[in-house]
Amino acid sequence: MSNRFVDQGLRAPVNVTWEVTLACNLRCRHCLSSSGIAAPNELTTAEALDLVEQFSRAGVFQINFGGGEPFIRPDFPQILDACHQRGIMTCISTNGTLLDQTLVERLAKSRLVAIQVSMDGADRKSCDLLRGDGTYETALKAVALLAKSSIPTSINTVLTAANAADIPELHNLARTLGVSLRVSRFRPSGRGAENWEELRPTPRQLLDFSQWLTASGDVRTGDSFFSLTSQERQGLGLNLCGAAKLTCCVGPEGKFYPCAFLQQDDFLAGSIREQSLQQIWDESPMYESFRRLRIHSCEECQRFDQCHGGCPAVAWHLKGRIDGGDPECLENCVTMADA
Repeated sequence: MSNRFVDQGLRAPVNVTWEVTLACNLRCRHCLSSSGIAAPNELTTAEALDLVEQFSRAGVFQINFGGGEPFIRPDFPQILDACHQRGIMTCISTNGTLLDQTLVERLAKSRLVAIQVSMDGADRKSCDLLRGDGTYETALKAVALLAKSSIPTSINTVLTAANAADIPELHNLARTLGVSLRVSRFRPSGRGAENWEELRPTPRQLLDFSQWLTASGDVRTGDSFFSLTSQERQGLGLNLCGAAKLTCCVGPEGKFYPCAFLQQDDFLAGSIREQSLQQIWDESPMYESFRRLRIHSCEECQRFDQCHGGCPAVAWHLKGRIDGGDPECLENCVTMADA
């Protein structure tokens, strides 16, 4: 990776996480954004469509839609259509409760959409513990419905202390259904911060997951878990935090942040209601600070070339600074597990 890329980022983000609404019909205990009620001043349809046009002009390749529950927003299909008309790939994170045959058929008309359904356990007990009563059966039906369509589909689960033992079984379930498995890292943001001590994976669980991940081969993680796993998987994912370098996050009110786990005023990069996307990307002091970020305390570590200090968001939530190194890196896990 060139110094120019690290120092300056790309001319525009390759992909963007867009939390289109905070409204959600669930109250998951590990939610990164404490979603439930819509934000007070979410983007209007006209503002959202203008933002899609700006993404298109900038050359954004993919938008990852989340929330909240994206399908709660009445104009979400219109936003998706605008993306697809401009050739922008879309990936939708959903709890699956609002998917039906009609909606799936509508979505399947585009070859530019993928869907990941959240399911945080391989059975009713473990999933419903985190997501609420009845969520397992609902998600299972949604995945089965999607699996019959042409839409690339995955089960997305967040690794927690409550479901760590379920991951291999969940992997088998995904294979049986004909979809893939994506495992996300649990971070102490949003409602997840309130339940961090209870749901945080132990160092031993993280190490065991890393070993299993290496052996499984076809499981995706989609975030810096790649950089925390062993050498065999290094080539499968970016080994450096991409926030403000090749990706960023926009919240429901059009505010830009480095990533979805740092949607707080301390990390506000700008607002689409005050500046253009390109101005925010090119001129934001916050984004510039992330492009210059170096985790010097980790440079002597044998894993530094694999992770470059890990996830700044976890470092900030747990240590109060983004340059302090990831407290859950595997080197720390080994030390803590052996203590």
